[in-house]
Amino acid sequence: MADVKQLPTRDEVPVSLTWDLTAIFLDEAAWEQAYVRVETELTQFDQYHQHLGDGPEQLLAATQALLSVWQHLERIDVYASLLQEQDTSNQAAQGLAARADDLVARAGSALAWFEPEVLTINEDQLRDWLAAPDLAVYQHFFADINRARQHTLPADQESLLSGASDIFNASAKTFGVLDNADLTFPVVRDEEGHEVQLSQGVYGVLLQSTDRSVRAAAFKQLFRVYQQFQNTFASTLSSTIKTHNFTAKVHHYDSARAAALAKNNIPETVYETLVDQVNDHLSLLHRYVSLRKRILGVDHLHAYDLYTPITRTAPLTYTYTTAQKEALAALSVMGPDYVSHVQAAFDQRWIDVVETKGKRSGAFSSGAYDTNPYILLNWQDNLEELFTLVHEMGHSIHSYYTRHNQPYQYGDYAIFVAEIASTTNENTLTQYLLDHHQDPATRAFVLNHYLDGFKGTVFRQTQFAEFEHWLHQEDAAGHPLTAQRLTEYYGALNQRYYGPELTPDPEIAYEWARIPHFYYNYYVFQYATGFAAASTLSQGITSQQPGALERYLTFLKAGNSQYPLSVMKTAGVDMTKPDYLVAAFNVFEQRLNELEAILG
Repeated sequence: MADVKQLPTRDEVPVSLTWDLTAIFLDEAAWEQAYVRVETELTQFDQYHQHLGDGPEQLLAATQALLSVWQHLERIDVYASLLQEQDTSNQAAQGLAARADDLVARAGSALAWFEPEVLTINEDQLRDWLAAPDLAVYQHFFADINRARQHTLPADQESLLSGASDIFNASAKTFGVLDNADLTFPVVRDEEGHEVQLSQGVYGVLLQSTDRSVRAAAFKQLFRVYQQFQNTFASTLSSTIKTHNFTAKVHHYDSARAAALAKNNIPETVYETLVDQVNDHLSLLHRYVSLRKRILGVDHLHAYDLYTPITRTAPLTYTYTTAQKEALAALSVMGPDYVSHVQAAFDQRWIDVVETKGKRSGAFSSGAYDTNPYILLNWQDNLEELFTLVHEMGHSIHSYYTRHNQPYQYGDYAIFVAEIASTTNENTLTQYLLDHHQDPATRAFVLNHYLDGFKGTVFRQTQFAEFEHWLHQEDAAGHPLTAQRLTEYYGALNQRYYGPELTPDPEIAYEWARIPHFYYNYYVFQYATGFAAASTLSQGITSQQPGALERYLTFLKAGNSQYPLSVMKTAGVDMTKPDYLVAAFNVFEQRLNELEAILG
């Protein structure tokens, strides 16, 4: 076993390929100082309690104090979180993260009286106060609070629930530690016959291998581990679902879905329209699966055959260095100002690049109002990683524009629009590659990648959304979410989505156990709606439609100054109607037609 390829430890990675967290806090002592400051602010905040209705001056002072606490606290929390994510086995980092979580819970409890007390102010009186110049900038902030009037509990009850947030999140945290730090995956062989330690990142690469035996072995070995812990994962997931349903019920929502979507003022019809449209277009996915089976030349198409390029060769591969150059070129259509911030991300160490031992799997963009918008990657030299880079860069530049154009109270953006910026970049990269490569083999590879991306983002995430909604409905009806029931339902749902040409694999039925997004409370559907909306936005920008880029940059700068659907209408996409979804499926079909023609 001495020649088994192991992941490097963090201290073996060049500093230039790690993010610079000293830009947040120089050291742990500075973090401690900020921690104490927030604790002090929390003790002082109670002076405003039961005085918000005294007049506009008191309301203004309390609002500014509230936002100050959260602004300083976010910086503390982000630092601890990123420190832990770069090495989930680091005990010291775990300690900081736990303390940050505790402070967040204490702050939530100490500040929980604010919104209920605002709602005791007469609406007409509040409207008059907000007309004053000093409070006018908070009008949308208070309008959002007022919108939840019928779902806000008395202050003492909200405080009690906020204080228990750390407890409510315990099962999700347990899943994260188990999935990222404690699971031990077996050793498998790569295409060259080398033994490699299986990990989440390595699995993603091996599943794209053109060697079917490599794909099959990685697939079976990975899911053997999840199957071994199926009851534990069913327990953590079931507890999380129960939390979602409980908090929705006590806040007088009809369902957990209604509560989750209400946070962004999204009607449930947007969710339902997505599911309906995807189901109406499943024939396109079945057709693509059938093409994949035919081109791969297999008698039985398995789940581990769904990710390898059907062109069998990869004419486009990228090291991290070449990927930086390609990303800058592809995103140049966004204009020089946008590109300058992408360059800053590369030059100023916003990105943690290399997969290391104990590092959180996957990729994400994270940060606070006063920090850089950091990116975590687990780099592998392939086209998919280039797409991941521009995807996360879309998040980070969205964050940069928002934070530099909005005050703190609007300096973030709703989850609903978050995936739009990232997938606009993905769609833009696809068009760039198609514009710059006329060779049929390369075009086929890019088209295959696009279709796979659409499959994974629109079809697969909607499949996840259906499963997630079923989980909440089953728990609300009092049905136990056992590992057996989860596995049976997920396996049948997966088969319905991919169609009769896919051979049912018993392992894929356990996929529910490894999806972290099921713990995020109705998050996944937004990947699908975001990708579809991004398709429309990207087409406008890459074809240089008049005003398209300006509208898009305005969208990136809007933050939470408006509700998400209003922001999207300003950008040119009405997401209350199915048109944007139909348009996206039309692009999918056109590119599927071209791939079929190229492959004969």
